[in-house]
Amino acid sequence: MGGYRPDGAVVLKSVATSPHHGVLGVARSLGRLGVDVHVASPDPAAETRSRYVRGWFPWSLGGAGEQALEQLEAIGDELGSLRLLVAVDDSSTAYVDTHAERLAERFVFQRQPHGLVRALSSKRALHDLCLSHDVPTPRSSFPTSYGEAEAFAREHGYPVVVKRSEGWRPVRSAGAASVAIVRDAAALRRAFDDLDGPDGPNAVMQEYIPGGAQSIWMFNGYFDDASDCLFHATGQKIRQAPPHTGATTLGVCRANDEVATTTQRLFKALGYHGVVDLGYRFDERDGAYKLLDVNPRVGSTFRLFATRDGLDVVRCLYSDVAGDPVPRSAPAEGRTWMVEDLDLLSSLRYHREGSLPVRQWLSSVRGVDEVAWFARDDLGPPLALLRSRVAQAGRRPYRRRSGMNEPSPERRNEG
Repeated sequence: MGGYRPDGAVVLKSVATSPHHGVLGVARSLGRLGVDVHVASPDPAAETRSRYVRGWFPWSLGGAGEQALEQLEAIGDELGSLRLLVAVDDSSTAYVDTHAERLAERFVFQRQPHGLVRALSSKRALHDLCLSHDVPTPRSSFPTSYGEAEAFAREHGYPVVVKRSEGWRPVRSAGAASVAIVRDAAALRRAFDDLDGPDGPNAVMQEYIPGGAQSIWMFNGYFDDASDCLFHATGQKIRQAPPHTGATTLGVCRANDEVATTTQRLFKALGYHGVVDLGYRFDERDGAYKLLDVNPRVGSTFRLFATRDGLDVVRCLYSDVAGDPVPRSAPAEGRTWMVEDLDLLSSLRYHREGSLPVRQWLSSVRGVDEVAWFARDDLGPPLALLRSRVAQAGRRPYRRRSGMNEPSPERRNEG
């Protein structure tokens, strides 16, 4: 992948959602090295207020793929030199992969064997890959009707897990949760209907694997052109938003040789190149770590896995693309990372359900090594985030009075 030496980076975010700490993490990680970073996204959210973001370009997929491609080409032409393109969500990752040949004229980015990005991003295709490569994965079904979904639930018993199978495909409910744990037939019907789409159902049913946060494991790594892993780290989710099903709001680095070995074996066999982010769950019933999800891109949690000297997968990618040797370094055991605003809201919900006493919460946030938003050298984003949250809070009473319903946290996409 090396030899191109980009003159900077463009971070690509396709969906207008709440402020995206993953974009900010990329900008800070590269910006602190002196790399010129721009952001292309639908709106100038809080992350674009960073001192490490040199500029923002309006860009969105919308309904016209060709128009989005022309916008990216215009961005490349305006910047005038080859840039590293870093996608941070499923839709932008799939889009870059689909239009790789034209984008390669103006950008450099991680490229995979044909069809691999779609296969890893699709729950159905990923399930098949796990079976063919002897990687443990939950028992799953891909129903084409509610009757088939109900049959799976009857066979395996409630609760069951309902997930969005392919993140880039449209679904009926824009606010549908990407993951839901359903405990009865009524909840199953709602979750399945929400994930219906113009080209058919977009839901996958999975068996529910019991266990708390300690059973959830993550892998973050970088693979070179030979699919050798140059950098990796593993860790656990302590809290999530929404609770029990969502993205990491508080995580900790912990070594797990089995997760690391399984992942490296699989991605060597697949011929994968670049950054990858995976989620596993330990099933104490059979002692297996079961692969749940793969993000063939930079994950929003990547800074959890940074080393003491600041090395992370984004810096690995930039160094490798530039033809520089990737430093050998390992994250510190026990390193913690937190998304401040989301973790506070999530903690309140854990507390209300009785699973997070105040003393335990205080212990968990004491001495956190890094947070997603606040940084002494970059105060623009947290201040913009605060203004955004205050504005959201001010709109809620009006929504209730006018009869408008804002999606609850567990029914929003993870972003």
